[in-house]
This record gives sequence, structure tokens and C-alpha cells, in this order.
Amino acid sequence: MRVFILQDILISVYNFVGIKQAIPTMKEKKMFKACLFDLDGTLLDTVESIAYVANRVLAQYGLPPQPVEDFNYYAGDGADELMSRSIQAAGGDFFYLEEARKMYRDLFAEDPLYRVQPYEGIVETLLTLKSRGVKLAVCSNKPHPAALGAIHGMFGQDLFDVIQGQVPSIPCKPAPDIAVTIAEQLGVSLRECMYVGDTDTDMQTGNAANMYTIGVLWGFRDRTELEQNHAWRIIEHPKELLDIQCLSCEKEELG
Repeated sequence: MRVFILQDILISVYNFVGIKQAIPTMKEKKMFKACLFDLDGTLLDTVESIAYVANRVLAQYGLPPQPVEDFNYYAGDGADELMSRSIQAAGGDFFYLEEARKMYRDLFAEDPLYRVQPYEGIVETLLTLKSRGVKLAVCSNKPHPAALGAIHGMFGQDLFDVIQGQVPSIPCKPAPDIAVTIAEQLGVSLRECMYVGDTDTDMQTGNAANMYTIGVLWGFRDRTELEQNHAWRIIEHPKELLDIQCLSCEKEELG
């Protein structure tokens, strides 16, 4: 009885402050066993790195550089789509798009850590989750070699159990394939996973994979985009994940 009273109180508080988000049920006392993270805009602040490489490619075709802040919206759906958006914004010709995409990948591989840094609180949060026995994974549309380079360069080779970037054999996000594949590799069920990201693509991926999908506000996009794409929770600091991880894995939308 107390469980259901507490749920009613929580729902009332959420509605009162105008934050109508889904909250998990409290039917079970299991904790989430795995946490899948997007890379760009979630684990690492990479927008300057992305802009630097893309603008180098544009310069090769005599096209003007694009503002760094614009790459918050060009990124998120893979390197190929990023270069397509960049060339279109610069007024370029898609005739050399495939060549430009290859150039972007090659240049990025040369220095995947250029002006890249973890967001505040990320390292401490990851270490705490790891100490609790939570399995950690990276689920990214970044080209796989670049994803490996960035994660190993910033966090070392032992922190994450699985790192999966974009490869030809797995459909890009927002298709759920990459997230489902990671869960299988980790040996956990989909409902035992948190999925953490900063864009509409991430929210669509996590929901399609039937994972507890969390939107973050320190990345590339804003609250409105996350809400419109059905984030289960929206957080402002990585340490909030530590409380969420203790919630029941069994969830259903309330409110």
C-alpha cells in the first residue's frame, strides 16, 4: 500500500512543477545492470573537434567554414550525414560528397582527441557505476575507429565493457540494432539497461530498444527536443544517473 501511495505523491509533485515525465514503477527492487552512453555530446564534448575536421574538408573544395555551434545540429546521425549537412550549409556540390566523407574519416582518424574533453562529472559518475558492478558501454554513430580512439584516449581501455561505433554491418542509430547488439554482448536484458544520450536520435534509439531512456542537458541539444522524443527522464548533471540506477528495472508510463 505504501508503495502505491508514494507513487501517487511522486506523480502529483511532477505534475505540480510542470514536469510530466515517465517514472518507473516500484514493483521490483532490481537495479539496472548496464548503462549505454552516446559518445558525442554525452560522454565527451567533441563539437570543436567535429567542426575542425569538417571545416578542413570544406576548405579542400573552396567552401567557407561553418560556425562551430552549428555542428551541434549537424552531428548525431553519423559522419556521412554530418558531411552531407555541412556541404549543403556551405553551398557545396554533392558531386564530391562521397570523396568528402572519406576525407572526413581519414582526417578524424589522424587526431580523434583534438580539443576533446569529458563533461564535468562524467569520470566520477562512470567510476562509481563501475564500482557498483554496472556494465558500461558506448553506443555511437561515430565511425568505429574514431570512437575507439576517443574513448581509449580519454578513459583508458578498461573502463568500458563494450565500445561500438558506426560500422557497415550494423544500421546507424536511431535503428535499435546497435543498442540491442550491445545488450546481448553484455549479457543483460533490454529492460535492465539505461540508455543515455543528448539528441532526438538517442531518444528514438533507446525507446526503440525498450531501454530506460535518459536525456541529458549538458550536450548538443535542448530540453524541448528531448521531451518531444519521449525521454523517460531528463537530467542536468551526470551524478543524477547514480540515483536512477537504483530504480526498478520494471517501468511503465504513469501520469
